Amino acid sequence: MGYNCPLVRFYFDPIAIEFKNSLSYSLLITSLQNFSHLIYPNEHKERVMAVKNCYLSNVVAFLIICFALTTDASPLSGQKTTAVQLATVYTNQNIQEYLISEKFDGVRAVWRNKQLRTRSGNLIHAPRWFVKNLPDVWLDGELRSERGHFEDVVSTVTKDKPVDSEWEKIKFMVFDAPNYESTFQTRSQFYTELIQKLQIKHLKATEQFVVTNNKKLIRLLENYTQNGAEGLMLHRANAMFVNGRSSNILKLKKFMDAEARVVAHLPGKGKYDSLMGSIMVEYDSSDGQLLSFKIGTGFSDQEREHPPAIGSIVTFQYHGYTKRGVPRFASFMRVRKEH
Repeated sequence: MGYNCPLVRFYFDPIAIEFKNSLSYSLLITSLQNFSHLIYPNEHKERVMAVKNCYLSNVVAFLIICFALTTDASPLSGQKTTAVQLATVYTNQNIQEYLISEKFDGVRAVWRNKQLRTRSGNLIHAPRWFVKNLPDVWLDGELRSERGHFEDVVSTVTKDKPVDSEWEKIKFMVFDAPNYESTFQTRSQFYTELIQKLQIKHLKATEQFVVTNNKKLIRLLENYTQNGAEGLMLHRANAMFVNGRSSNILKLKKFMDAEARVVAHLPGKGKYDSLMGSIMVEYDSSDGQLLSFKIGTGFSDQEREHPPAIGSIVTFQYHGYTKRGVPRFASFMRVRKEH
């Protein structure tokens, strides 16, 4: 017997179509199957039991829909979340398995369903001319300008009303064309060929290349950083696309950086007596611990006078870890800005 309760039928069909290749779809199927024996278990139950069962199935459907709304690409979510892959840190892996590219210091951008969004799912208000000729293909990349102009890029792309003269300096550097069927090597070849054909001035294909050993990789890193690059990205060539943090993508920099949430301002001493001396932050370590520690260096006098707001996310750089897993020599870099 089919799922005849109205609410189940109404929500099940569109979600199943949209999520047919996703975890959400599998959960929908499994959940409905697990409870199917409660929905009209046979034709001979009394009507009152059928009504009760239909009510229960509606509750189950509602809970499943609530879960679906929190996942990416839900047809009911308005696409307010964005499926992106996030990198882990390079730790001397065999780099012959990876394709190498420059790590850009810009703003992550995802082009999907004819909308440009941040990795958090916030809409980027780009000028009409910037997006009108972009292909109707899922693209992942970085909005950037020249090396060393990160703050200018952030200022440009977070405005609700775009300024053409500022956007004319921005390039959309595509480094993936995500799908769930192809390896990264195939996807990189696809986006490179596509962008070359389109010949859009501000749409660029990120070059992916091979390095044969780790010594050459370190020399390459030195060359790139000496010329103002932030670092390198390593993407496993045979990896499939997955949403979230992945060991298939590695970042390599001369120093490490991470993000933490500001939970307190601590007063300064001496020359900073009337200013903020340090911030207390909470940091999610790689092994799942929530660690608290202070960051007291890297701030300008103006930033000490107007410190990062409580609850804001800050980026900091560090060099290794203590025995407790706390980042060593943490130094403030910037506040993460999302509009």
